Amino acid sequence: MSDKQPEGAGESGEFKQPSVPDDVWERFARDTERDIRSSAPKEPSARARMVTERLRQKDAKGAQPEGWRTGPAWQEMDGRASRRRRLWAILGVPVAIAVALVAVKPSLLPGDPFGTSSGTPSAGASAAALPAETAPPTAAPSSAAPDTPTLDRPFAGSPAERWADGAAAIVVPKATPVGTFTSAQVAAALKQAKTLLVGANLTPGTLRGERPESALAVLDPKQPRMLDDLNSWLRAPGKKHDPLMLFSRFDPAEVRPAGNVVKVRGRTTFKAGEHGSVAIHMDYTFVYPLIQADQASKASGAAATSGAPTEGFGGGSTEVARTIVRRVLDLELLDPRKYQATPGKLSVIRYDQDLGNTACDVYDGFLHPQFDSAAPTGAPPTGPTTDPYDRSRDIEHSGTETCGTLSRT
Repeated sequence: MSDKQPEGAGESGEFKQPSVPDDVWERFARDTERDIRSSAPKEPSARARMVTERLRQKDAKGAQPEGWRTGPAWQEMDGRASRRRRLWAILGVPVAIAVALVAVKPSLLPGDPFGTSSGTPSAGASAAALPAETAPPTAAPSSAAPDTPTLDRPFAGSPAERWADGAAAIVVPKATPVGTFTSAQVAAALKQAKTLLVGANLTPGTLRGERPESALAVLDPKQPRMLDDLNSWLRAPGKKHDPLMLFSRFDPAEVRPAGNVVKVRGRTTFKAGEHGSVAIHMDYTFVYPLIQADQASKASGAAATSGAPTEGFGGGSTEVARTIVRRVLDLELLDPRKYQATPGKLSVIRYDQDLGNTACDVYDGFLHPQFDSAAPTGAPPTGPTTDPYDRSRDIEHSGTETCGTLSRT
């Protein structure tokens, strides 16, 4: 071993650090720390571990080609997801707007599920239909919104706009046995009663003044004088033998129907009558929209000249008037074993009528509606003002009726 002390050792042999400038030492410390960090091992991320494991499995098993079991490639799946994201981004704005509109006005949803509609139809829209009448009304219908009837809406401004149309409005009740009559016999009698009412008030031929064959065929020929009287009234109308007491008839030279619809409202009931008969009660109101025949001819002629369709008598500016007829009938199906009666035929026990908007004291067998644009016909009304739509009012025939004024038509 050499006795030579290292350079920088003191006399006692203690080692002394050589002198290094401060700036050199600080640079050395920074460089050393950086080198240590860059060379230290790092923990792989979760995604890196997943990729490494997938590559390891492929190396071990061999890579599988993409197919119906392996599913779409990741790039394709990512592309679909991107398209879905773009689609939702495109749809998001209108959907958000729609949600906002519904929040402000829920009635925009079909059917108004939240019940927010006021129930008042907009101008030109038909009002909701009324349910069938199942009991006698207790008051007149409320006033409809003021409106002028036209060919497009002949019932505008009338309560009848919400009534059912024509024969479909005459709904007979379900038949049940009555006395000696079976359900089938009662059902047949109810059907005959409807045939009588339709034939007398809705059949086009009857409305044009023709003979109401279908209505007459329902009546029992053995009922004393009934058919003879009706035939006489139809042949030679007059004040004491007016066919309007049972039939609705208009003079085709004077008026024509404004469209193909007659509005109807009422009810049919039945019960056991006296002596085991079936008593049928019918109470119905008919509303007829009409147009003057000369105006109809002019309108249809003008439409034909211009090439426009003539259905509905041409233009919608032609004046429409309404005649309202209410009829109350009591009919009976008699037992042929007890009475002189024809099986299946009906006897008329009562017939009352209330005629609205027709000329007073005119007995030619026709209804004569009054139009605002035409001079009045017949005698001036002398009776009280009545509402022809008031079905709560009794119209029992007294033989002393006077022609009155209507509160509305």
